[in-house]
Amino acid sequence: MTNNKITALYCRLSQDDMLAGESNSITNQKDILSKYARENGFTNTAFYADDGYSGTNFDRPDFQRMKADIEEGKIGMVIVKDLSRLGREYLQTGYYTEIYFPQHDVRFIAIHDNVDTSLGDNDFAPFKNIINEFYAKDTSRKIKAVFKAKGLSGKPLSTHPPYGYKKSEADKNVWEVDEEAAKVVRRIFQLCIDGYGPTQIAKILTADKILIPVAYGLEKGYYNGAPSFKSPTRWGGQTVAKILEQVEYVGHTANFKTYRKSYKCKKQLDRPKDEWMIFENTHEPIISQQDFDLVRKMRENVRRPQKCEEVNPFSGMVYCADCGKKMYLCRAVSLTDKQEHLKCSTYASDSNDCFAHFIRTCVLKELLINEINKVLDAVHSDEDTFIKEAVETSKTCYLESVAKSKKSLAKYEKRIAELDRLFAKIYEDNALGRLTDDRYHQLSASYEEEQKKLKKDTAEIRKFIDDKETENSNISQFLAIIRGYSNVTEITPEIMHEIIDSIVIHAPDKSSGHRKQMVDVNFRFNVIRVSAVLNRRDYDIRKRLRSA
Repeated sequence: MTNNKITALYCRLSQDDMLAGESNSITNQKDILSKYARENGFTNTAFYADDGYSGTNFDRPDFQRMKADIEEGKIGMVIVKDLSRLGREYLQTGYYTEIYFPQHDVRFIAIHDNVDTSLGDNDFAPFKNIINEFYAKDTSRKIKAVFKAKGLSGKPLSTHPPYGYKKSEADKNVWEVDEEAAKVVRRIFQLCIDGYGPTQIAKILTADKILIPVAYGLEKGYYNGAPSFKSPTRWGGQTVAKILEQVEYVGHTANFKTYRKSYKCKKQLDRPKDEWMIFENTHEPIISQQDFDLVRKMRENVRRPQKCEEVNPFSGMVYCADCGKKMYLCRAVSLTDKQEHLKCSTYASDSNDCFAHFIRTCVLKELLINEINKVLDAVHSDEDTFIKEAVETSKTCYLESVAKSKKSLAKYEKRIAELDRLFAKIYEDNALGRLTDDRYHQLSASYEEEQKKLKKDTAEIRKFIDDKETENSNISQFLAIIRGYSNVTEITPEIMHEIIDSIVIHAPDKSSGHRKQMVDVNFRFNVIRVSAVLNRRDYDIRKRLRSA
């Protein structure tokens, strides 16, 4: 070497290589490379080492640093212990040895594989690269089998427990409650129950200077490495949302939540929730199942944060009786509390598609307070009679809603089958020349779009039916919630989501010369349904509401 360029001594060690013992350790590689450089008179050496990085991925810190030095003309030679240290992906490894290094006038030597690009091509090198990749593939297969067996046994697969837990000193597969972080988790769930969204909760935690999960883990020694955040107390809405969705907080272990397409692709992909394996009661819960279910129900109606700091208790729970769409809150500085109202979202966007289902929130709040207290009185005075009547009501509501949904499901499935037959017919007509190509593509696109929509609607109906079948047997859970209340004086998001399932607003009826409006209040778990009639111009509620 007469140009005094750097002789790069590259080392790499992955978790898999550690299984082979000390022979592949970084220390051993450095000793071999240093000795080889001295014996062959290579001076101006510099080490580049990636410890803990797979050979199937070339996005390694020191390898990228070495590439940058090569492209700047600083390096004239690269020496590795063997070809597997450079990489175990034969296409990429071959690219560097046969194209990249020669293009940059870099001599490459793999000591144990007798590869030296200054001596010409090594015919055996490509086969050696393939063998190295087979090794990586086989190792990946074995590791997957071990992880699968561990996951199926109910042991957690995640490297670190969720925020709020820590690994037990006695058994690393057992999670214990980290009380300091658990307090924050409980607070996050309670704020959500109180009606705050993830973004609002994040702002509250940031204002209180609570450490974010990663910063907390680094402080406690749960994680290793350098901080990757700008501020240790700046919470994000996505972090809060992720906490609110983790089933681990009720004491369950959820395995196989992510996957990789292959051992070459390191990107983790989310697996559909119905493919998760959930093992119940594996560790101490931080959040009760009741609170977790309540938050999940509230999160189904996610809305963008409002400029007004006051939380809207009706968000995502009030529906139009005619179009079935949600009713939106109309709130403004110019409107008083008595003028604040809800209106149909369909009518708001196009008045020709629905009717004005206008209702003031103060009236709706008074109606709900009245009806909820009536239910409370009924439960506290004679619980047995209430249960008997609730069972009948629940059964009736269940049969009505499910029967209607099953009828729609059958209709959609029949149409999907018809579209399949139409696809086959127009394909045959096009093949026989009875239908032009343009017409075929036009019809095919139309049928495909219709079928796509029908399949989506069918999936939603099936989920609705499954949810109703689950809810139909939960009267005892509703009673457990009701017993926690004695008298309701105001409507909060927590009360709404714990007790009420939905509210349906009908269009006002003026056929009798007086304005009348029907409001259906559906309590949770199909326990009871109340229909109330509002009348008089100022929409005051009658003292005696007609109930059904």
